[in-house]
Amino acid sequence: MKRESFGSRLGFLLVSAGCAIGIGNVWRFPYITGKNGGGYFVLFYLICLLLLGVPVLTMELAVGRGSRKSAVLGYRALEKPGSKWHIHGWFCLIGCYLLMMYYTTVTGWMVNYFCKFLTGSFHAGMSTEEISGMFGTMLSSPGSMALFTEIVVVAGLIVCSFGLQKGLERVTKVMMLALLCLILVLAVHSLTLSGAAEGLKFYLLPSVDSIRANGLGSLITDAMNQAFFTLSLGIAAMEIFGSYMSEEHPLPGEAVRICALDTFVALMAGAIIFPACFTFGVTPDNGPSLIFQTLPPLFVNMSGGRFWGTLFFLFMVFASFSTVLAVFENIIAICMDTFGWERRKAVVINGLLLAVLSLPCVFGYNIWSSFHPLPGKDVLDSEDFLVSSLLLPIGSLVYLLFCVTRWGWGFDKYLAEANRGQGLKFSPKLKPYFQWVLPILIVIILVQGLF
Repeated sequence: MKRESFGSRLGFLLVSAGCAIGIGNVWRFPYITGKNGGGYFVLFYLICLLLLGVPVLTMELAVGRGSRKSAVLGYRALEKPGSKWHIHGWFCLIGCYLLMMYYTTVTGWMVNYFCKFLTGSFHAGMSTEEISGMFGTMLSSPGSMALFTEIVVVAGLIVCSFGLQKGLERVTKVMMLALLCLILVLAVHSLTLSGAAEGLKFYLLPSVDSIRANGLGSLITDAMNQAFFTLSLGIAAMEIFGSYMSEEHPLPGEAVRICALDTFVALMAGAIIFPACFTFGVTPDNGPSLIFQTLPPLFVNMSGGRFWGTLFFLFMVFASFSTVLAVFENIIAICMDTFGWERRKAVVINGLLLAVLSLPCVFGYNIWSSFHPLPGKDVLDSEDFLVSSLLLPIGSLVYLLFCVTRWGWGFDKYLAEANRGQGLKFSPKLKPYFQWVLPILIVIILVQGLF
């Protein structure tokens, strides 16, 4: 069977960026930027993104493009006879399943809140307690949560059932272009609020006092972590798009463009959130509470709040659903390549599996609220810990070692694939950095995530 391919370079870039762009861009990046001295953190983040994120991203893409296969068979096509690197491909599949087991639920929350603003469930005159309480009410309703989660699962699999170009690429291009338009409109509106100047000052103005309070080490560590995790590397979510892309352009340039789109969305999210928070005297909180408990009261209390709240959660639906589509495609592609299934069969089987596997996260907030798979962590936090703190950094380390060591694919073969085409390329002089410095940085991130 002929390998599917993207219809355009723009399609590849938008689909890949859509995989990277998610809820972390909206709540984590703005918060962590403000916490770590504003502009100084942004500078260090960009440096870490170039030094850490871009190289590892090219490695995933190189394995995909060099093999023209998904995770398991991709390793098998490139590894030396008798090697066992392909075992990691199965862990990639497990990681994608784990990610979707809770990310579909969170995306369902976004759809729920979009519908609430659209239909007027959030309206002027509501107290802050009423608005914040709606999040708890949603979590305590297993039926409603399950419904929105399954809507996300079904919608995602329907899109992927049409194939790469007619399904994933076509829909994601529309969503991502709409997302970029929405975030610009929302950012411009936030800049018109009375607290915009103070919010942007807190957000982006370099602050030595913040660095002194938290420490330069904390800033660099947070910048490294954000640069690494923002791209969702290590579970083959990006590799699959490498297997579909053309050989016209080198991978370093494409990786920089993907990172630029991801960073743009993150920066614009801060430009939306901080002016609004400072206008209404609210301190931005870390975590989901920012999106579901802090921001809704702000929208309700501002002029035209229902309209702006609807646009914001539509933006959030696009951001989270683009990730869902990308990971679904990886799961389906692995099953098609490895088991020889037709796309429709892979869609149906995985649809049924994900419909069931997503329920523990739904029930973890209500009928299974006392269930803690890991000590001190509910179902969602346990699933997120396994993905974010274990599978992503370990998987990235495996990709790195596979690409730069003589026991794997080898640095020369990786570099030849990465530099294929016309455009920005890596220098062979980077070999010592790739072989010795990058593994240490990823191990540091892994250890920090565990403790």
